[in-house]
Amino acid sequence: MKIRQRKLKKQHGVIELVPESLDDLWHLKYVIENGDLVEAFTKRRIEGATDKIRPEASEKKSVRLTIEVTGIEFHRFSNRLRVHGIIREGIDTGEHHTINIETGSMLSITKDWKSDQLERIEEAVAVSGRPRVTIVTIESGEAAIGLVRQFGVDMVAQITQPSGKERGDFTHEFFFSVASALDQMKQETQHAIIIAGPGFIKEDFMEYLRSSKPEIAARAVLEDTVSTGMPGFLEVLRRGAVDRIVHESRIGRETELMESLMREIAIDGKCAYGWNAVKNALDLGAIETLLIVDETLRDFREAKAESDIEADALLRRVEHTQGRVVIFSSEFEPGQRLSALGGVAALLRFRIYQ
Repeated sequence: MKIRQRKLKKQHGVIELVPESLDDLWHLKYVIENGDLVEAFTKRRIEGATDKIRPEASEKKSVRLTIEVTGIEFHRFSNRLRVHGIIREGIDTGEHHTINIETGSMLSITKDWKSDQLERIEEAVAVSGRPRVTIVTIESGEAAIGLVRQFGVDMVAQITQPSGKERGDFTHEFFFSVASALDQMKQETQHAIIIAGPGFIKEDFMEYLRSSKPEIAARAVLEDTVSTGMPGFLEVLRRGAVDRIVHESRIGRETELMESLMREIAIDGKCAYGWNAVKNALDLGAIETLLIVDETLRDFREAKAESDIEADALLRRVEHTQGRVVIFSSEFEPGQRLSALGGVAALLRFRIYQ
């Protein structure tokens, strides 16, 4: 994410920015809210006098519009954020329009900025220069490739190979297919690769890369896991392999915090989960780390004014008592596990006895 301009007064004002990746579009999904003003270049059908007689003759032209947001959709697989709203500045004011935000698009957002939203923007800017990590889990005849994003691990390829051939031919063709899939990911600007899995297949694949694709092998490290596929990706995260490369990854932090929470729950220890239990812990000054799912926070903010005030007051009170707030992604496993506990939980400074 790049910030082009920032004009804020007491957290109200405009930030002009450029999303540079799918991660940035995901962040914007939780920054832009109903009622915000979003300004950007967009395509809109311009009708002239003759076009009213022959509507099919009109064509879409590039115009700059400001819309008041009424809804937002994150299209992960088409790398697009669709922002719906009513035109407030530009042509056809008062009519409905949708702005498609893609990587490289410049937009400005005018709103009352909340602290966690400003932190999201700063986080997106900070991580833009960090290494990108790809995880390959591999065992005999099966491989999966995942790209570590800020919201989780995105499965981008699965390779399977039947084992009916002689082992030598089979292994060579299988390794060639996996290496080719990694080659095709160059557009994702991968910097580091973790090759993981049970047994010795991963070591054999690394040897293959060293002889056939040395430029890939130079960026790769090995990691032992019991599982492959998505469970293997999560195992790599839990073992801290990604954090050792990028020093600090959002999904790595969330996985570690969720593991800590589950350990405390198992022993009825220093934790609280569910809205009422968390508010009680806050009243006692016990919250060390508040964990909340992005969708849960957004739902409370969009539901009604009272919920919005309550949710943001909770976040501010945690920070004022020297606690920290971690907002989980609902896209992947740690956030989904937290959602099953009510979407909000806390790690505590001390145990609360009921």
